[in-house]
Amino acid sequence: MLFIGDDWAEDHHDVEVQDETGRRLGTARLPEGVEGIAKLHALVARHGGEDLGPGQVAVGIETDRGPWVQALIAAGYRVYAVNPRQAARFKERYGTSGAKSDKGDAHALADMVRIDGDQLRPVAGDSDQAQAIKVVARAHQTLIWERTRAFQRLRNTLREYFPGALNAYAGLELTSTDALELLVKAPTPEQAAKLTSPQILAVLARHRRRNRDQRAAAIQAGLREPQLAIAAPVAAAYAAAATAHANLLIALNEQIAALEQQVSAHFLAHPDAEIYLSMPGIGKITGARVLAEFGDDPTRYTSAKARKNYAGTSPITRASGRTHAVYARHARNDRLADALHRQAFSAINTSPGARRYYDKQRARDAGYNPALRQLGNRLVGILHGCLKTRALYDEATAWSHHATLATAA
Repeated sequence: MLFIGDDWAEDHHDVEVQDETGRRLGTARLPEGVEGIAKLHALVARHGGEDLGPGQVAVGIETDRGPWVQALIAAGYRVYAVNPRQAARFKERYGTSGAKSDKGDAHALADMVRIDGDQLRPVAGDSDQAQAIKVVARAHQTLIWERTRAFQRLRNTLREYFPGALNAYAGLELTSTDALELLVKAPTPEQAAKLTSPQILAVLARHRRRNRDQRAAAIQAGLREPQLAIAAPVAAAYAAAATAHANLLIALNEQIAALEQQVSAHFLAHPDAEIYLSMPGIGKITGARVLAEFGDDPTRYTSAKARKNYAGTSPITRASGRTHAVYARHARNDRLADALHRQAFSAINTSPGARRYYDKQRARDAGYNPALRQLGNRLVGILHGCLKTRALYDEATAWSHHATLATAA
């Protein structure tokens, strides 16, 4: 076996090669890209000999994605994506001074995969389809988060000079493109008060709003409500800032809609999509996010418990002496946690079994979020069983155990 520690940077990789005894065989700084991978293969060949197979090379690196990692996997190496927090704790074995160097980090990573390889999770061998879903699903979710941040900036700006707009456009939601277009058309209170009903109706009609006459009348009335005035130059400056935020939100809405189509197309082309869509509370976007974060490597999760632990829905126990406490798991994949929370929230309205399970947790004095988290944990276990057996979700089968317990009680 050869053990390689790979401390990566944007344009280079510091690597160290060790044998099974921990003896350092070689170190190198390799450039990013094809040239660097070729030099790494040459380094492995030089120190491993002709009889060394690709599966006898273990690589520790603090990332699980990118062309470099994919090239290592394609070569047949066993690649371990080491959590930076794990690596930092491991390096404390060498000293507590906090000293750091790229070569030292590569040495620690090589030691880590050699000594604690059984405790580390190898990079999953997800299919190309799953990786494509992950790219578009994450990009789509990131843009939604960016839209929320941009909206908060716009809202704070309007509160400072034009709070009437927040009330006038409340019926449309200020993140909607038609409300934003009206704001861009008339960004100051004086201009907004002069908007005519036909102007408002034209924007609403272009975006196919229902009950346009009533909405237009409500918007016009809201914009003409009297409010405290500020100096014209200050109002003009605020209007320029609000217009910039509004135009940014319009662009984000357009790109989010375009990416949503890509997410749906990639997700529906995956062979597991039918199983995910059979689960309660899961639609195309939520299903794509869950599949993207779980991956589709059938060997990655050895049990439902392993999948739950990765999802962060299962609790953690801290026991010491007479103290025993159970806590929520906060170190987790936030993207996956968000998707599972949305699934659990929707499932209580579509699945009788999920509703009963949720109500049971609330009856035990569990709060709203803890009860949803426990329901999400249960749904992850059900999903694991469906994927393992290649079976679609069945309401009676999924909740038969809990129904039996309820009857016995």
